[in-house]
Amino acid sequence: MRKVFRVLKNKFILSLLVLFAWLLFFDNNDIISQIRLQRKISRMKSDREYYIKEIEKNRKELRDLMTNPANLEKFAREKYLMKKDNEEIFVIVKEK
Repeated sequence: MRKVFRVLKNKFILSLLVLFAWLLFFDNNDIISQIRLQRKISRMKSDREYYIKEIEKNRKELRDLMTNPANLEKFAREKYLMKKDNEEIFVIVKEK
């Protein structure tokens, strides 16, 4: 117990402990902020991977639509409910 008090009486060690506590908890770049930033970075990396995959999927779909007129017609009918002049469209909505 006496050794602890004797070490704490040393002004250099006490200064280092105060500085360490300040940097650990009260500084703008404290440990809690760093952990939050690392989590945010990892989330953003996973979002980036998701969007890269989506972009590639959409490019492939666009390539298919531009090269095959049958796919383009199918896409227009399914997504935008387009029809020919002499057709009627009936939309059936399933209730949950």
